Amino acid sequence: MPGYTRHQLKEDKFANAAKETVHWAVAHGRRLQVAGIAAAVVVALAVGGWWFLENRNQQGSDALGKAMRTHLSPVLPPGTPEQPGVQSFASAKERSQAALKEFQEIAENYSFTRSAEVARYMVGVAAVDLGDTATAERELKAIAGSHNKDLAPLAKMALASLYRTQNREVDAVKIYKELIDTPTRTVPKVMAQLELASLYEQKQPDEAAKLYQQIRIENPTSAAADLANARLNSGQR
Repeated sequence: MPGYTRHQLKEDKFANAAKETVHWAVAHGRRLQVAGIAAAVVVALAVGGWWFLENRNQQGSDALGKAMRTHLSPVLPPGTPEQPGVQSFASAKERSQAALKEFQEIAENYSFTRSAEVARYMVGVAAVDLGDTATAERELKAIAGSHNKDLAPLAKMALASLYRTQNREVDAVKIYKELIDTPTRTVPKVMAQLELASLYEQKQPDEAAKLYQQIRIENPTSAAADLANARLNSGQR
């Protein structure tokens, strides 16, 4: 049916379900027990809740897409004219501030949606860019401790990187080892191994060498093995 939107279809589904529930309740009113009435009402509410959550998820997803475009917008060198219709910023700081605000609004306005979780993770990333370590650690810790199997490992990696900039190497090592022991599709074992090896290079070169050798053995034909070989051969272990 031309011009009929998904939004309208969802509204009709809810309206029809609610209408049928009411009609059924009226027709059988004299014979219904309280439990039966409650069950009918629950069905209507469940359909309405489904539509509401779907609508919120879609709105959150749209807002997240806009915020991500802000986060990835180009930074123009001084004197460079802006391109019509293309969002850009005069500095990385200005861009991060704008993106941070958008991500925070999504996290607040679309709570309990996946978009809100991603937005909260991105609040942490943007806060790192702005040097706001307190906000970055708070938000990244929250996502790292969540049940989101994709985002939690990424937040842990970002958190470990933050700790490295703060000379909290013990905390960073702990996270990398945890990620090595429990690899995921977003942070595979070799990714955490490479990060841990790079951390070890300055103060524990022998430990770094062991990790690079392990990477080379476990991933013989990969780009990670090539990188490990380069690091082993560079003498910068």
